[in-house]
Amino acid sequence: MATTRAGTVPAARGRRKKSATTDSKDLKDTLWKAADKLRGSMDAAEYKHFVLGLIFLKYVSDAFAERREVLEAELREEGGYSETDLLELLEDRDEYTGYGVFWVPPAARWEFIAERAGSQSGSETIGQLLDAAMKAVGDTNPTLKNSLPVGLFNARGVDERRLKELVDLINRIGFGNQLGEDGRRRSARDVLGEVYEYCLAKFALAEGRRGGEYFTPAHVVKLLVEVLEPQPGERVYDPACGSGGMFVQAEKFVESHGGKMFDIAVYGQELNQNTWRLANMNLAIHGISADLGPRWGDTFHEDHHKDLRADVVMANPPFNISDWGGDRLGMDPRWRYGEPPVGNANFAWLQHMASKLSPKKGRAGIVLANGSMASQQSGEGEIRKAMVEDDLVACMVALPGQLFRSTQIPACLWFLARDKSPQGPKKLADRRGEVLFIDARQLGEMVSRTEKALTDEEVARIADTYHAWRGTESARKRGIEYADVPGFCKSAPLEEIREHDFILTPGRYVGAAEVEEDPDAEPVEEKIARLTKELFAHFEESARLEAAVREQLGRIS
Repeated sequence: MATTRAGTVPAARGRRKKSATTDSKDLKDTLWKAADKLRGSMDAAEYKHFVLGLIFLKYVSDAFAERREVLEAELREEGGYSETDLLELLEDRDEYTGYGVFWVPPAARWEFIAERAGSQSGSETIGQLLDAAMKAVGDTNPTLKNSLPVGLFNARGVDERRLKELVDLINRIGFGNQLGEDGRRRSARDVLGEVYEYCLAKFALAEGRRGGEYFTPAHVVKLLVEVLEPQPGERVYDPACGSGGMFVQAEKFVESHGGKMFDIAVYGQELNQNTWRLANMNLAIHGISADLGPRWGDTFHEDHHKDLRADVVMANPPFNISDWGGDRLGMDPRWRYGEPPVGNANFAWLQHMASKLSPKKGRAGIVLANGSMASQQSGEGEIRKAMVEDDLVACMVALPGQLFRSTQIPACLWFLARDKSPQGPKKLADRRGEVLFIDARQLGEMVSRTEKALTDEEVARIADTYHAWRGTESARKRGIEYADVPGFCKSAPLEEIREHDFILTPGRYVGAAEVEEDPDAEPVEEKIARLTKELFAHFEESARLEAAVREQLGRIS
């Protein structure tokens, strides 16, 4: 805090008008109504950037105003400031950025925008006003540079009337005036983090297949994170990071296990320009400092993190992409296990991520199409064999169908580990020369007519099975021990995998589930005898009825 200055402290002027307090559901409903304002005039791929951009602008302004109120209260309690000094201190940028709050220039503050948008006077259009605000926030906050949608709102074809209605709706939202279930006031960051994730999911649903390129279902992300267990101080990498959901969940995991924000280092890359911007905004909202590269870019051909060796790699890359430019990467050093086919990037993704793993702690979780577990064409079988022989593959999980709204292609999870030894003081189970297979195809519950989701209990069951198999500290603390479960999981030695020609489909290894015997059930021999006797009795009754019918027909004729 700045040094106390002499003078009187008159009542504060220009206090912002607070938005009405609403619960989380009302807030989400309002935001989706805001999206409806633009729906019809453009498709989901376009209007999501308008809505999410404005939500972000409203959030940074609310968070700024929230910090400003706290600062003003502290200054008034401290006393000794003139009104001029007070207003000067309230505009001290360090008093905001030093508390993890973005600096918002006066022309980008929501009160200014809402007032100008609501008036009929002025030479600026609403689109010009919003573009100027986005540019001002980006220019004064280096971490947001090139991440905000500048030039979007005043673009040709944008309906000013709808844009004004959108601003009016978002103006009703107060991110800093929300209450949690415990009745306590929630911070603007916590509220918007939740709402932003909700909007990303809704837009992915509205956008259909294309939306799935940047959105991974939360329960799948949670499963990856729960299995990999990111630890404080570790480096986390996602080469196809989409909107950044993997990083958000990883931070939540660390915090829920006693860590603090910024305890992990986050690195990522994204090919799509707009999605890269969404990711930067999403991570900024959650207070996560991340290195997503200086710009968007193709991970295979423009790797922004060439020298990175990560402890945890998590990704849901696009399935089975054929136009990834593999013909230009024939001698790439990443292809340690074999040159991937130019017509399918699955094994290029696997090897790229394997190349990023740190030598000892490195582990990865990757979502891929089921075909990757058994394909033999174009050398894929040989690459898979080499990875298994190198003892890189730790666990394979077959997922239920209908988990991804963007595709009906069945999916699986590959978990890789650089070191499956006990690792000294970690006292892990020695799993060298073994692979854990989990068949989760029968799990999941329908959450809509076409979509299924894993429940929290099912996510925990899969993660617990892996940790029990690996003998991790989290499993030991809870006394969980591993055992093969027919129909669900099996730890298979390398010799058995060789017998199956290195096909990694869990169903080949786990077998059929055991059927529990009913102690009150009728013995099989007795049941067969009883049913046979009943069948013969039916035959006799049938013959009797046939004779009776013939007799009656004879009388008629």
